[in-house]
Amino acid sequence: MLFFKHLRQRYSCMIITLVIIIFMSGSAYAGDGLKVLYGQLEGAISPAQVSLIENMAKLAVDDEHDLILLRLDTPGGLTTSMRDIVKIMMNPPVPICIWVGPEGSHAASAGAFMVAAANVSAMAPGTTVGAASPVSSSGDDLPDTMSKKVTNDLASLIKGVARKRARNINWYADSVTKGVSIDAQEAVTLNVIDFIAVSPDDFLEQLGAKGLLLNGEEVKFSKDGYSLVNYEAGLSYSVLSWLLNPQVAYFLLIAGIVGLFFELVSPGAIFPGVVGGFCLVTALYAMSILPTNATGLLLMLLGGVFFILEVFIISYGLLSVAAIISLFVGSLVLFRGGEIQQLPLGTIIGTVLSFAVFVGSVVYLVAKAHSRKSDLGMQGMIGLEGEVIHVQDTKLKVRVRGEIWNAVYADESRLELGSKIKVINAEGLTLTVTRLS
Repeated sequence: MLFFKHLRQRYSCMIITLVIIIFMSGSAYAGDGLKVLYGQLEGAISPAQVSLIENMAKLAVDDEHDLILLRLDTPGGLTTSMRDIVKIMMNPPVPICIWVGPEGSHAASAGAFMVAAANVSAMAPGTTVGAASPVSSSGDDLPDTMSKKVTNDLASLIKGVARKRARNINWYADSVTKGVSIDAQEAVTLNVIDFIAVSPDDFLEQLGAKGLLLNGEEVKFSKDGYSLVNYEAGLSYSVLSWLLNPQVAYFLLIAGIVGLFFELVSPGAIFPGVVGGFCLVTALYAMSILPTNATGLLLMLLGGVFFILEVFIISYGLLSVAAIISLFVGSLVLFRGGEIQQLPLGTIIGTVLSFAVFVGSVVYLVAKAHSRKSDLGMQGMIGLEGEVIHVQDTKLKVRVRGEIWNAVYADESRLELGSKIKVINAEGLTLTVTRLS
């Protein structure tokens, strides 16, 4: 009897211990609640977005958040930045989840890699994912050899990521090799994402019911078992994200060329030179990060040099034509690769024409000012009329413009007191005059 009593007590303790462990693992976040750091990632993928995710991951560790939730809406972006983000998401300090939303959003190109790499991925109804094929700077297909290399490399990456997250490997590979794209409903059916969610709260409610793996344990939580903390990206992220927009970098480059051009043709203006120098340096910084074609950048700078030379060299418009051609061709090839949104042709044509008209007008005004007779100093006396007020041999004193000047004859003709004269030359403080007919 003592043996059975001891056995019954031992098993009772084991059962109670097991129940406590199960209860604690299933409701570990029922008391304090799951802390979720919520951020938004919009626009083209660039180093600014890499910095955003790095800062969120660091803050999640410092402030002891349990989960990062990113709202994603992107057309794609830089391959290098995408790889950096995927590397962070595959080795996160806390789970990183992706929600593509709201309705009408998409996770294209680099965004598809992020969806594949997330611990948990969901999409809002009316959103799309895919279209991750690499293209050239003009949006066309790459040459055969280069296309095979780039496509195979990216396909290998996304297949490895999808395999790690137990998602549809074949579909993710097709999104790179064939450029396929699907909506949210198809994505769930094909195991491309985990579920459909209409909002971040809906995402977390479904995730809580489904369970999330935290520290090796599956954790489930109720509707009220989490707190959502918004992440404020700050001014630096907004400025960097704006600056790394290709069109913004392009316009800053144009503004820098215009400012320096105006300063060189009108020395001492100061303000155009300062603003132009700032814009040029800022544009060059952005282009050092963006996939910039050095040939395109040099052609644009060469166009600015041609316009400056037009002011000082008589080329009968040839330098201006060369400048316009350089600016146009340079704008077309300024950015390389299909990683970023390219400059629209309409934007290029409008910008180059506006630049040409503005600079051409300045060149015309400067040339006209250089050819105009000076109204200042002694040269301003030429052509003025006056009167002889004193005669002494070959020396005269004349009144011109209300002032008394020394004067000499321009020819053998003699002038008398009171004769009307006209100034034909001025040298030093002596005028050369002739009789006014």
